[in-house]
Amino acid sequence: MVWFETALVALTVVSGFIWLLDKLYLAKRRVAHATLLDEDGEPWYVDYSKAFFPVLLAVLILRSFIAEPFRIPSNSMMPTLLTGDFILVNKFAYGLRLPINNKKIVALGEPARGDVVVFRPPHRPDEDWIKRVVGLPGDTVAYRDNVVFVNGQPMAYQQVGTYEGTGRGREMTGAMELSENLDGRIHRVLERTRPGLPFSDPGEGEWVVPPGHYFVMGDNRDNSEDSRYWRSHFLPEESLRGKAFLIWMHWDGGLGASRIGSRIP
Repeated sequence: MVWFETALVALTVVSGFIWLLDKLYLAKRRVAHATLLDEDGEPWYVDYSKAFFPVLLAVLILRSFIAEPFRIPSNSMMPTLLTGDFILVNKFAYGLRLPINNKKIVALGEPARGDVVVFRPPHRPDEDWIKRVVGLPGDTVAYRDNVVFVNGQPMAYQQVGTYEGTGRGREMTGAMELSENLDGRIHRVLERTRPGLPFSDPGEGEWVVPPGHYFVMGDNRDNSEDSRYWRSHFLPEESLRGKAFLIWMHWDGGLGASRIGSRIP
């Protein structure tokens, strides 16, 4: 949420400025002009700034450079992630970035095939989305007959069974659940194309990933607005926000205690 990040930065800067101004100038001025009748106290805005600045600064550093919480708003990553999952995202996995403009200031790593990443899509830069990295820069990615091909090689699949959804994921009940081996990264996907789903178009095609970009797909292959359907098809590196790694809570009409603490494959 860009508005929250902007508000957090603004409040931190304003409260820090007032605290510093008071320490260097305002406090000395109050002492110099104090009389016996003056109340021994600080203006309310100084008091609040001194109280909240350390907290705001700590939160800003934590969510900008260490870990940030997100909530899964849709079914596009089922069965790995469900609507109502609250996840943690590693903010330094792919480099330290400035808040608001997301500019990388320290390079620490790059996404690997199979990583689940949070990003701001090029066509909706004010929103945070989540998908799985399938294609790296220079790869040729194809999707045909529900099979992902990377550089001409089909990924391996094993049938798990028929999926039974719960909560807001009930719409995917009856889908085929499979285990997908994405170059050694094993996770589960759903496959079903039927009328009524937003993306009944199978999204088949072949794409060559340009330098500095990635090809991303949702694990719910027939219900995910991902690289297959974007006009540009590719996710720019500068749009990355971080790597999803943990489910810390689930709420979808009730607490899903069994999902708490689950790592994201």
